[in-house]
Amino acid sequence: MIGVLVFPDFQLLDAAGPISAFEIAARFAEGAPAIRVLAVTPGPVRSSSGVEIVARGLKSASAITTLIVAGGEGVRQAAICEKTIGFVRTIARRGIRIASVCSGAYVLAEAGLLDGRRATTHWQRTRHFLKTYPQVKLEPDRIFVRDGDVWTSAGISAGIDLSLAMIAEDYGDEIAQKTAKQLVLYHRRSGGQSQFSSLLELKAPNGRFGSLLAWAHENLDAPLTVEDLAEQAGMSSRHFTRAFMAETGTTPSKAVERLRIEVARQRVQSSSEAIERVAQTTGFRDPERMRRAFIRAFGQPPQSLRRAARAG
Repeated sequence: MIGVLVFPDFQLLDAAGPISAFEIAARFAEGAPAIRVLAVTPGPVRSSSGVEIVARGLKSASAITTLIVAGGEGVRQAAICEKTIGFVRTIARRGIRIASVCSGAYVLAEAGLLDGRRATTHWQRTRHFLKTYPQVKLEPDRIFVRDGDVWTSAGISAGIDLSLAMIAEDYGDEIAQKTAKQLVLYHRRSGGQSQFSSLLELKAPNGRFGSLLAWAHENLDAPLTVEDLAEQAGMSSRHFTRAFMAETGTTPSKAVERLRIEVARQRVQSSSEAIERVAQTTGFRDPERMRRAFIRAFGQPPQSLRRAARAG
């Protein structure tokens, strides 16, 4: 049984997305589990949109094999609710699969489930989450992250991506592909959150490191070490690294890689320039290094992105 935990002012799509994915998977898979919406107070639970969803009490969760925690505007209160946190911890002790959608990661973090684990959440929450839970290995550019039996996903619609991955694990790729097709979605969405994230917003002139990122963007073929960036920013390496992470939620080296990936992706998709040449001029140097970076960011190598762009 799939349990979806909601609370007052939850984000409707955080719950409805996974519910719909598992509902459709059940049409193709024999013996697919039932879905049950749960809340501390059973009955109608109002989402942030005003639309209500009827939930059962937490005592009805004894048969669930997967718990998915929604996010939304009400997550701050949910994350300090003793009954909610106690329930999540109890479920975790049973050793079942637990997931969060979007800011639902706050509930898992408060319950201690993310300590020392890799996780993600909505890009807009990155800075606050990093400051609040420094013990979590946050990966802000991921659509979803799995670390053992604990899964976390990025903002809102990413809960569907997470659910499709769970469906693939439970019933195989064929069922997941059929489900994605029925939903009119990609089976595996390429890319991360960087296209939406605060890191790219810092390219604007009013960003604290805007001029530095603009300079790095124009000098991607240079080494661009932390020392190089710190010198350009007029700061010591240690101070620069701390300040940059506090501002962007990522390390300077990951930020440089992101810039390189974005420029390389545009050139791979829009030109016939040799992959080796793209790797050289964007600072990757080695095509294999660029290939690994593309797979981390987009889930596929440069050649696949080029083929998809030409086909599209």
